[in-house]
Amino acid sequence: MARADSSQLALLVIDVQQGLASPSLGQRNNPQAESNMTRLLIAWRARGWPVIHIQHCSNEPNSSLRPELPGNAFKPEAQPMTGERVFRKTVNSAFIGTGLEQYLHDSNISQLVIIGLTTDHCVSASTRMASDLGFAVTLISDATAAFERTGYDGIHYSGEEIHRVNLVSLDGEFCRVRSTDQMLDKIS
Repeated sequence: MARADSSQLALLVIDVQQGLASPSLGQRNNPQAESNMTRLLIAWRARGWPVIHIQHCSNEPNSSLRPELPGNAFKPEAQPMTGERVFRKTVNSAFIGTGLEQYLHDSNISQLVIIGLTTDHCVSASTRMASDLGFAVTLISDATAAFERTGYDGIHYSGEEIHRVNLVSLDGEFCRVRSTDQMLDKIS
């Protein structure tokens, strides 16, 4: 991603919502993820570059991300500002059932920097699909996070293990994985 192409660059902020702060989800890695998201949002906004927010509006009866529940609201640190686009989705990929792909093409955006929650769900699905649709993707490793989970095999996996395995499987195939500091250095 060259500095000269910044007019084709957008920050995609995925599912940074109140419901993903619930203790019922278990231990999460990357406690600094939101502060890194904030650093990137400040840099993008200072340059007047496009910021696009994705909001998960679940249809699942037990989900805290259903539109009528408080968990659907954006976290304060990722609150959309006037003029920033918001796309609402009901599935993992930000491209399914939304106008995101058309908006990106209409806006001549060919490069995405992705941050948000969670690494192994909506961030991964959206990263993969963005790449498959021909967008150049940079995924910011320390501005996303994952929760612990017990697998199909009965083994407990920490949030950090899930996070890292997902980043490893995406890097080089669907995106370039970078840290917040690396991204900020690149755009400064």
